[in-house]
Amino acid sequence: MTSFKRATLLFTVLFLITGFVYPMIVTLAAGFLFPNQAHGSLIVDNENRIIGSKLIGQNFTAPQYFQSRPSASGYNATSSGGSNLGPTNPVLLELVDNRTNALQKAGVASPIPSDLVMASASGLDPHISLESALIQVPAVAKARNLPEEKLRSLVLAESVNSPFAGTYVNVLSLNKVLDEMDQ
Repeated sequence: MTSFKRATLLFTVLFLITGFVYPMIVTLAAGFLFPNQAHGSLIVDNENRIIGSKLIGQNFTAPQYFQSRPSASGYNATSSGGSNLGPTNPVLLELVDNRTNALQKAGVASPIPSDLVMASASGLDPHISLESALIQVPAVAKARNLPEEKLRSLVLAESVNSPFAGTYVNVLSLNKVLDEMDQ
């Protein structure tokens, strides 16, 4: 019976430490040391309304916006994941063809980078490659009546160079800057 009491006491102590004390300390420390990241890296507009997160992609379909990477989950953060369609799957080939045609109709020139027509593994990637952003410049510039060079400079200014991921652009941040220019 002594072993049972010790095991029960040890279980209770470890349960309290690992189930309550440790998570509470980590949550409080994260909120104090990294408040923006701990609260979802939310992006707000000029009227202090939340318009999205820097970490989760959104669907932009209006011609005056840069388009995000496609999402296999419909940009739903609660059901993130890839499509699991193989490279020769007819459904994937049709999706890519439809996305390519839609981009070309929107004024995006060929060849279209793969990250504009193929979903990421999570389906929530908020970034596109610098190449994907630059190839959309003529179409977005036309829709916004902006000089292409001015828009190209803005894209380059908003791009982030990472030694691991290459040069990329956060689509929501870029579109937010464009909207702020209009105001």
